[in-house]
Amino acid sequence: MLNVSWVAPFSLARQGTRLDLPPHRSFIPPHPLRPRPQAARCDENLSRQPQTLPWGAVDAIVISIGTELTAGQAVDTNSAWISSKLNGVGVKVAKHVTVGDHLAVVTDAIRDAIAQADLVVITGGLGPTPDDLTREAIADAVDAPLEEHLEAIDQIQNFFKRLGRSMPESNRCQAMMPAGARVVPNLRGTAPGIALRCGKCTLYALPGVPFEMEAMFESHVLPDLAAASDGACCLSGSVKCFGISEASLGETLADLMDRDRNPVVGTTGSDAVLTVRILASGKSRDEAKGLLDKDRLEIRRRLGSAVFGDEAATLQSAVGTLLLEAGKTVATAESCTAGMLAACLTEVPGSSGYFPRGYVTYSNESKVAMLGLEQSLIDEHGAVSGPVAEAMAVRCRDRASVDFALAITGIAGPSGGSEPDKPVGLAFIALAGPAGVEVKRFLLGDYLSRAQIRDRSCQLALNLLRLHLLATDTA
Repeated sequence: MLNVSWVAPFSLARQGTRLDLPPHRSFIPPHPLRPRPQAARCDENLSRQPQTLPWGAVDAIVISIGTELTAGQAVDTNSAWISSKLNGVGVKVAKHVTVGDHLAVVTDAIRDAIAQADLVVITGGLGPTPDDLTREAIADAVDAPLEEHLEAIDQIQNFFKRLGRSMPESNRCQAMMPAGARVVPNLRGTAPGIALRCGKCTLYALPGVPFEMEAMFESHVLPDLAAASDGACCLSGSVKCFGISEASLGETLADLMDRDRNPVVGTTGSDAVLTVRILASGKSRDEAKGLLDKDRLEIRRRLGSAVFGDEAATLQSAVGTLLLEAGKTVATAESCTAGMLAACLTEVPGSSGYFPRGYVTYSNESKVAMLGLEQSLIDEHGAVSGPVAEAMAVRCRDRASVDFALAITGIAGPSGGSEPDKPVGLAFIALAGPAGVEVKRFLLGDYLSRAQIRDRSCQLALNLLRLHLLATDTA
């Protein structure tokens, strides 16, 4: 049993008449795995003022409610969005919790979160249907009666009035709130939000619809928290890397990744790109920014040329910037990637300044006809070979009249490989430039899908050119 007290955090809304629970709740069965837990005992000592959130000690838990989430039918995007906003006012999110639409499970999750965190933000379960259980679960968790809230009724009726309709009686349950709770207005839908305090914890419950939730959070929750945070701030940033293993990166940054330091530094990987995440906390925005910038510079210094950018940078945008700065141009000749490399380069705005054309030479005949390769070269070495990749790059550079040319030939699978010399996942990538030709052989692995092998080949080609441009710039 939780030992908590329950008070309203802000000026109290008008209290309505206590009503019995809506009859449509009565059919919900108890949790099959355990008996319904006992409710926390709460008092009625209502406070009219929010409490100041202590800097550096504020932990939040974000709860997402909906069987569509736990069943894998929908992805929870609300929690990530809320966490990013909370960081901006100095609130650190300790964990995300996702639960299905079952009263005992939702009640347990809310009660546990109240006991563990200074702030709990709940999304979902505030609609008018029988599986919308958040109102009742909050009331159970804080041991407070549900009452019909007059301000909430007014809001719901006004919403339908703006649409020229009468409020259906089934929407009336959305005005039920724990006694003493404050309404969080919703101008985009019928579900009012709920704000209350339980002991040291402030709790907000908002609709699960992102369009509604985000507007309510921005307009009402964030101002409350910003006023209570006394200027504290968390800022996040990232450094993106390619061509370094996660183990090597971890060894290089081991001391910075100590979990007890500020900023908090961690890593994530996606499609061979490693992202170093930085989360800096400070008593002010300037202090947090100073800590963030200091760590970002140190991470860049340690990782060197493996770093290709910050935040939203991509390999193609990094290459494009280097080409524009150097006043150089590039063209492509592609076999197994069939134009994907050219598409990557031209995703970047302004790419016409450095990319005039690309050649898709998927078949042997097209390599001969479009690039002028000798059939005897292909017959001798095979289309997937270093000599053919080299010839593709050289001929591409000559015919496109560019400074650099990238060529890719490989076996993307799932068939077409021949062990052991030419397995699925083999790729040759060539870079032709003023100083000559560089050819790289890569074994990407037959465990990758066809799409992954093609995508990884493009990344490796872009990185080969990026490293060459960096070396030329520092020579």
